[in-house]
Amino acid sequence: MNKTEVYILGQKYIIRGEKPPEYIQNLAAYVDKKLRNVYEQNPNITPLRAAILACFYVADELEETKKAYEETLKKLQEIDIKTDELINLLD
Repeated sequence: MNKTEVYILGQKYIIRGEKPPEYIQNLAAYVDKKLRNVYEQNPNITPLRAAILACFYVADELEETKKAYEETLKKLQEIDIKTDELINLLD
């Protein structure tokens, strides 16, 4: 198990897990960026509210990514069907 030291909003955290340290560092940098964006927009917000808003923004990104993935998958399936139809025409 890896132990990775990260900083989020200037606070040190030790994250333990199976993922490589570089991966954990990237996640921490992403979380830090999201929280800083929340604080820039709402300088007087409490840490709990900032964390909840940041989570909400991340959840929104996740849902948008899922939606884009599903749309891409559907288009690929349509292309696959058309490709099969063209191959059958050539046979």
